[in-house]
Amino acid sequence: MRAMKIGISCHHTYGGSGAIATELGKALAAKGHSIHFFSQAAPFRLGAFARNISYHEVEVMHYPLFDAPFYTLALASKIAEVAYYEKLDVVHAHYAIPHALSAMLARQMLEDKCAESKCFKLATTLHGTDITVVGADRGMQDVVRLAINKSDGVTTVSDYLKDETIRMFDPKKEITVIPNFVDTSLFCRSPKQEIREQLGIGNEKVIIHISNFRPVKCIGDIIRIFHAVSKQSDALLLLVGDGPERSVAETLVRQFGIMDRVRFLGKLVDIVPLLSIADLMLMPSNAESFGLAALEAMACGVPVVATMAGGFPEFIVSGRHGYLLSPGDIEGMTEKSLLLLSDNTHWLDSSAACVRQAKRYETTLLVEQYEGYYRRLLEEV
Repeated sequence: MRAMKIGISCHHTYGGSGAIATELGKALAAKGHSIHFFSQAAPFRLGAFARNISYHEVEVMHYPLFDAPFYTLALASKIAEVAYYEKLDVVHAHYAIPHALSAMLARQMLEDKCAESKCFKLATTLHGTDITVVGADRGMQDVVRLAINKSDGVTTVSDYLKDETIRMFDPKKEITVIPNFVDTSLFCRSPKQEIREQLGIGNEKVIIHISNFRPVKCIGDIIRIFHAVSKQSDALLLLVGDGPERSVAETLVRQFGIMDRVRFLGKLVDIVPLLSIADLMLMPSNAESFGLAALEAMACGVPVVATMAGGFPEFIVSGRHGYLLSPGDIEGMTEKSLLLLSDNTHWLDSSAACVRQAKRYETTLLVEQYEGYYRRLLEEV
């Protein structure tokens, strides 16, 4: 089968949607497809130059009469330009707003340049906040619905998000679920003593959390759980990422007097060395469309204590890969964390089960699903 020319529009910032979009593009490029990334800055996981990959920076004009920059329009213009000259087959928008909307505008820009049958197909993947946050805003609902219905194909990363999208928008388009994925050849446990030494870690148990520190991640709950755990276990907490709730977390850490047991590490691209020394991941989110960070931790043999929220129950079996509890159940999450940290046999069984489960979400398997999805869109008249 012939190689395809695929545009990928995504956020460049730290988070699951950008990571998945970038890893998908890299995997497709490795299979011989031509990949064109569109973003305001290079996606954080793009890395060095790779064959079959082009990155197109979207330059945004600022105009003093308007408060907001023209990113949606600038992105549409860039997609239209590249699609016309590179003859893109598919543009894959990660998030309805602004990416699918921009791609939709780009197709309209091209109407007088190419026949509709030769214009690119638009595939939109919904990742969560475009539905549960942006889409939940009454002023944005019709815009999100338009972006969904004008796409040629729509996917979500979990059954939970598919159900939410149908409930909130009653879309005309059929929605296909293609879950997030992990490259288990990269995300695998390989603990290094020098990492522990660099972080000043001795024999303590290591608890980790990775996110963009938005309110939905319940960073305060993580600090409260760790504070309770630290009273009964010699443990240390690694917080990877940054965002609006970091200052709240830092304040709580000072109030609890546990500054010497918490490490704020900021945004890091290579998280495998940290996951490889971690004994437990905490993810007490009150909503989660999938939970990629948890899957990547599981691939590295790290059991997860998370919530029965969103997509977590679709790949985490409570009691086997860690534990799932109700959002806000700090006492319950503390209890289950201590159980995993204190019972080595239970931890080893859970760790091995996590690795086996992660292999069901191997990159190659899910990339093949996306390839097939693109080809089906191209076959449609």
